[in-house]
Amino acid sequence: MRLPRHPAIWFAAFAVWFVTLWVLSSEARHVPPGLEFRHLDKLVHFGYFFGGAGLLSAAIFCHRPALHPSTRMLIVIILVTLVGAIDEAHQSFIPNRSGNDAGDLISDFLGAIAGAMLFQRLKHFLAD
Repeated sequence: MRLPRHPAIWFAAFAVWFVTLWVLSSEARHVPPGLEFRHLDKLVHFGYFFGGAGLLSAAIFCHRPALHPSTRMLIVIILVTLVGAIDEAHQSFIPNRSGNDAGDLISDFLGAIAGAMLFQRLKHFLAD
């Protein structure tokens, strides 16, 4: 299975990911009773930022395929974690949200690392 190679597609997907995060973070959090379990939000943060790191990795890979893999991974991890920090600060201004949660930011960071690392293993789907 070959995926699209045009970087604009992947940058657009990352932009949609970011806007979706912003919209979701702008809403008050309402979890129906019985559906909440301890640290579920950390798992959600990990998974969401895992996906964001994969999208950004693909965008950068398609834009600059000759970029050294460690450099690409470092760029992705820093940018995606920075988005996590911005998201946490943003949530601190939203009623019924708890922003500036170090645990959430750590989950974002770990998700970014895992997403960037998995992309390294799957980048052949974008290769010529």
